[in-house]
Parts: sequence; C-alpha cells; structure tokens
Amino acid sequence: MKVHIRKRSNSAGDKYNLALEVYSGYSVNENGNSKPKRITTKLEYYLYTNPRTPQQRTHNKEVEKKVEIIRAEKEKEYLNNKYGFKSETKVKANFIDYFARLTEERMESMGNYGNWDSVLKHLKKYSGENVSFDDVDVAYCEGFKNYLQKIAKTKSGQSLSGNSVSSYFTKMRAALNQAVDDGIILTNPSHKVSTPKPVENEREFLTLEEVQALFKTECRYDVLKRAFLFSCLTGMRWSDVNNLEWKQVQKESENWKINFHQQKTKGLQYHYINEQARELMGKEQDGEERVFVGLRYSAYMNTALLQWCMKAGISKHITFHCGRHTYATLQLSLGTDLFTVSKLLGHSEIRTTQIYAKVIDKKKIEAVNTIPKFDI
Repeated sequence: MKVHIRKRSNSAGDKYNLALEVYSGYSVNENGNSKPKRITTKLEYYLYTNPRTPQQRTHNKEVEKKVEIIRAEKEKEYLNNKYGFKSETKVKANFIDYFARLTEERMESMGNYGNWDSVLKHLKKYSGENVSFDDVDVAYCEGFKNYLQKIAKTKSGQSLSGNSVSSYFTKMRAALNQAVDDGIILTNPSHKVSTPKPVENEREFLTLEEVQALFKTECRYDVLKRAFLFSCLTGMRWSDVNNLEWKQVQKESENWKINFHQQKTKGLQYHYINEQARELMGKEQDGEERVFVGLRYSAYMNTALLQWCMKAGISKHITFHCGRHTYATLQLSLGTDLFTVSKLLGHSEIRTTQIYAKVIDKKKIEAVNTIPKFDI
C-alpha cells in the first residue's frame, strides 16, 4: 500500500491542485482484466506551477511540507490498520506489540527467531508491555542500551555478554527501521545512539592430539564422554545433543544423517555425521527415546568434564561448547572451505564462521614465529 501526492494543473495552467492518492494494488474483474485500486481525496492546497516571486516560492515550500506530513500520517493510518492497530479510534500503536509481530514472522520462516524472542522479553522487562511509538525516542533507545549493558541477566543470572548486548540492540534497531519502511514513524531514533560493539572472545578448542587423548582417557560419566566427543565430531551444541532423539537419526545409503531443529535459532538442519560419531551414540532405541540418556547440565557434569580433561593432560579451560569450537577449527585446519563449514554449523551468516578462520590464521602465525632466529 502506497500513498502519493498527485498534482493536476488548473484550467489556467498557473497552479497545481493537490490530491491524496492511496494505491493498494490491483483488482481483477470476471473477464480476468486487472485494474489498479486507487482512492483519491482532494486537498485544499495548491502549488504555483512556475513560482516567480519570493512569496510564491515560500508558499510552495510551506505547502510541500504540509502535504508531506498529511501523506505520511495517512500512510501510517493504513499501515496501523494492517498490523491490527485501531488508529481510527486514535489508539496509539504499541511498539511492543509491533515487535512481537515481527518476532512471530521470524518463527514462521525459522529466521533467527530465538534472538528476536529474547529481545522481546528484555524489552518487556525494560519498559513494560505498553509502549507507544511516540515514547520510543532517543532517550528510550539509550535507556535500553544501558539496560542491556548493566541490568539485563541471562536465565542463569549472569550479565549479558558484549556480543549479546550488541546483537539485541541491533534487533531493536532493525524493528524501528522496519517501522520507518512501514510508514509508522518518520525517522529511527536509535540511529542517534551508538551501537554497542561486539567483542570477539577467545574461543577455546582442542587439537587433534587432544581429542585423541580424550578418547583414550576414562571419564567418570560415560554419557558425558560420549556426548562431548560426539559434539567434537559433529559441531552440535549442548542443547541439540541433549535433546537429540532416535527418530531424528536416519541411515541414507551408507551415510548417517540427523534431521533436527536447532534449539538456538530454530533453523532446520540436515546434518551428516561420520561412522565414529554414530558409534558414540550407542545402540539404537525407540524413536521417542533420547540418544544420550542421563546427560544433564549441572555443576557435577561441568566439574567432571574439567577433571577428565586434566586426566588426559589438557590444561585448557574446557566447557561443553568447546566441542563445537573444536569441530569448526578441525574442519578448517583440515582444508574444508569456509562456506561448507558455515553450512555444517548451521550458521545463517558466513561472517559468524569467519571468527574460526581468524583463530586458524592466528595459530598459523604462532607456528611460523616458533622458528628461532639463526645467527649470521
């Protein structure tokens, strides 16, 4: 739906009479012929066709500003109706409701829904569920940034990481950009607030030799050993490994494949695994049965993971998520191209995978610089 200002010359040809034209697509009659759907409303304004005096030029400028405001307001009114806001009763559009609708759209397309849903929850904690677009100004955006940096907590009660702060603020900005495109607001106030910069954290991972050592070392919990090594060989996150069920595992010719929705992004992943990863899963059970029965996120399991690594001679601070990092760095170091690794990890953007490429480059530089300087 578009709203335009139309100009029509008067009979004398010295002025343009102005009208508001609403275009809302085409209608098709019974003969199959299409016809544009337009509604035209005459405005009580005019422009001089060829302004010659300063007064006429000033008149044109002032009228153009006025009719542009009328056009924008009319377009906003139609779009408010589209999104379910009752502008005809002068109820102001609710930004939180609008953000929720954008979030729902991403659930249908499986496009980064998890992050949008997290932002929605934080917006409600920050300002409640009733916030009109008029209230979303520069101060509101600056306040949300401050909330994310200093107040917001994760489910486990931890402060948000720098990357999460940057990502969540960017999602709010994207929603406001969409509101501008939809004609609900004229400008995006968040553009006047600096975006928190993401932090590239050091990503701990295991080498081939270290993974080999873990295979040969006994762990207090067998299910933890199998699940962690499975993550190292597949790149699957803890949440996906923990929720993996036998019905998601399929044999395709001579290959094994897992079909699952990623818990973090809700994206559908068709993931091939090698024979050793399949062996780590154990004997096949009923379809609804979890593959790694007994695996749970707890302080005991985390401590057991660290103790297992120390027993294998690994002094790095290893968490379960390091299995995913290990898979990515091993793939890249063994020559798999960046695009393929990105698809294997289920990343929606290749720049996310490039972080691992930087890790590989850093290790190459360190390796080169281990050669001592020779005396001449």
